[in-house]
Amino acid sequence: MSIVLGYDESPGAARALRIAVEVAAAFGETLVLVYGAAAPGPTGEEYRSHYDAIRQAGRTGLEHAVAEADRAGVPTVVEVIDEKPAQALVDAATRHAARAIVVGSWSESPIRGALLGSTPHKLLHMSTVPVLCVPPEE
Repeated sequence: MSIVLGYDESPGAARALRIAVEVAAAFGETLVLVYGAAAPGPTGEEYRSHYDAIRQAGRTGLEHAVAEADRAGVPTVVEVIDEKPAQALVDAATRHAARAIVVGSWSESPIRGALLGSTPHKLLHMSTVPVLCVPPEE
């Protein structure tokens, strides 16, 4: 089994990383660090440059997360997946037999999350494994 973490270096993701490392360590699980890299907008030349930039940003952010997990002695797997974040996390959870998916939130209102489609809100409807939504630091 594993713990899957959606990590993007947002304010909510920093605290979610700490919590996910603690949970993975407590259960003796591998931490699967996931970045959904689907570029927004239409396909074509412009899409390719957005896609490459998004993938590189994901890799860079995940390096920080790996370092934090390493300090705690938690083994990691890194995945930059060519899907939108919620679907990327659900797919990774299935492939890695996840015990839970951990994501950070932005402390947005439930209405705003429902209307704009926040990743935590989508996960609560898509995931078949428990989802732990971690609020940002105050």
